[in-house]
Amino acid sequence: MNTLAKAYPAHIAELQKRTQAVLSRENLDGLVIHSGQEIKAFLDDNNYPFRVNPHFKAWLPIVDVANCWLLVNGTDKPTLIYYQPVDFWHKVVELSEDYWHQFFDIKILKTASEVDKLLPYDKSAFAYIGAHIEVAKALGFEHINPEPLLNYLHYHRAYKTAYEQECLRRSNAIAVTGHKAAKAAFFAGGSEYDIQHAYLTAIQHTESETPYGNIVALNENTAILHYTALNRAAPTEHKSFLLDAGANFHGYASDITRTYAFKADRFAELIARMDDLMLRAVEQLKPGLSYVDLHIATYRQIGQLLAEFNFIKVDADTAVESGIISTFFPHGLGHHLGLQVHDVGGFMADERGTHVNTPEQHAFLRTSRVVETNQVFTIEPGLYFIDSLLAELKSSSHGQMVNWSAVDAMRPFGGIRIEDNIIVHQSHNENMTRDLGLN
Repeated sequence: MNTLAKAYPAHIAELQKRTQAVLSRENLDGLVIHSGQEIKAFLDDNNYPFRVNPHFKAWLPIVDVANCWLLVNGTDKPTLIYYQPVDFWHKVVELSEDYWHQFFDIKILKTASEVDKLLPYDKSAFAYIGAHIEVAKALGFEHINPEPLLNYLHYHRAYKTAYEQECLRRSNAIAVTGHKAAKAAFFAGGSEYDIQHAYLTAIQHTESETPYGNIVALNENTAILHYTALNRAAPTEHKSFLLDAGANFHGYASDITRTYAFKADRFAELIARMDDLMLRAVEQLKPGLSYVDLHIATYRQIGQLLAEFNFIKVDADTAVESGIISTFFPHGLGHHLGLQVHDVGGFMADERGTHVNTPEQHAFLRTSRVVETNQVFTIEPGLYFIDSLLAELKSSSHGQMVNWSAVDAMRPFGGIRIEDNIIVHQSHNENMTRDLGLN
């Protein structure tokens, strides 16, 4: 029996436990979780790529089949209504035997519109969980995505079971293979388009199967945080390369970023320094620590780096107080990772969904939660030379704090982001990305 099959029974038991607890609290009999439906483009007969409901794929590794349903009550064996039509137009994904089958009562649905025959007749005490509100109403559901129920599920999703942790390790392993292929393509002189295809070929994903649109950026494009344009032509000169790309395994995402310099130059020295800073942040990630505090500590360390490389004329404390570091590091340190790239529950203090605000100076943080065992995070500090932000700083009262000649020399290189995926254990942090040999 493989690692996934061994860990899966405990995973299902944990989901059943959570379901039973929230149904009791909300006075409901069960959840009906919809995998989702394909969505057609406006005024077209083509569908957008299908994305499964994360609440559905939390239970089982079906990520590419629409019109499926789960009936769960936390006590009885869950029912899977699996959509397997007779269709000569499209590929039908037939249900083949797998390790998770024994945990579900499986019913085959041949016609999507006839699902009501397999759902509870009286739905008054069942909650619909899914994206298609009009479908839920047509079927007669009164409770549709109840916020208190979702808050409970989202809060507890931050704690990853052993099964989920293994899925995340495998997702990282796939992505690391792609990162190594992309790095080779960069040093071979490839274009952004070439590098993207090297990555996708290595991980055996289509573009729509990756957990998010890959960021494949050369030279000054690395300063665009969510750059996805993919230039077909290679630049005249390769200076820098940033790859922010992940993979999927059984619906669990990896999210890894690396930055490279084409030559052993000043930018390469800056990358090495940022890599060291990132690994120190990983070391400081500990149960009981507020993620906000870790971000703020790293924010100050980036201020020290800016002073060390002569990008600013003031010390780190002055840089923090003035806020000029945000020009160079305008995003948060990282986020929860799991069924979604930016996994849910990051701002919750408790299972009721009590919101924990981020400091006004660090409004772009994606989590404000206290770090706990079995949580999974990305750690991704960045340092960028973004023309629009630099222009704002230069025209401000703090403009004189910057050594503009040193900053201007870095603009053609764009920016740096280095990102690893971390499981927090009680005794240590497991850096899945580094354990797989991606340095």
